[in-house]
Amino acid sequence: MSKQNVNPAPEQDVEETVAQDAPETNVPQDETPDPLLAELEALKDSLAQKEDQYLRLAAEYDNYRKRTQKEKTDAYQNAKSDAVMAFLPVYDNLERALKQETADEAYKKGVEMTMNGLKDVLSKLGVEEIPALGETFDPNVHNAVMHVEDENAGENTVVEVFQAGFRSGEKVIRFAMVKVAN
Repeated sequence: MSKQNVNPAPEQDVEETVAQDAPETNVPQDETPDPLLAELEALKDSLAQKEDQYLRLAAEYDNYRKRTQKEKTDAYQNAKSDAVMAFLPVYDNLERALKQETADEAYKKGVEMTMNGLKDVLSKLGVEEIPALGETFDPNVHNAVMHVEDENAGENTVVEVFQAGFRSGEKVIRFAMVKVAN
């Protein structure tokens, strides 16, 4: 008996064998996704865009509302300031009349009553006189038209008021015309 050499089967790639024996469950990668998922993603994008548009529109409307409210308030303040400016020459004339000496007490009392009435009206409108005499000079509310050296007065002190100044809230209607010392 002769020994017979049994040649083993030609070697195959192990990977190839495994790949051939495995069931085909792989889905090809180039296949298109589910159309419902694509539609869902498109709807989500559309919803996000609409939500962004809505938020921008709401913010724009809120800004518009605030801006128009401020414009209304400013228009009222400006109209009030203009009306007060028209009455300030009357105030100045009454102030000059009060400084004049007169023998007629009834005349003097009438001018005082008129001046008090005008001050009451200005007060009800929220208009106040800017304090000046004896105050430190403030260029935001005072208009210095003269300068004097006075050792008795402090540095940058208002020593005389030529014309009273007025303000409504923080808005200056008319600057106080003053003389400043040192």
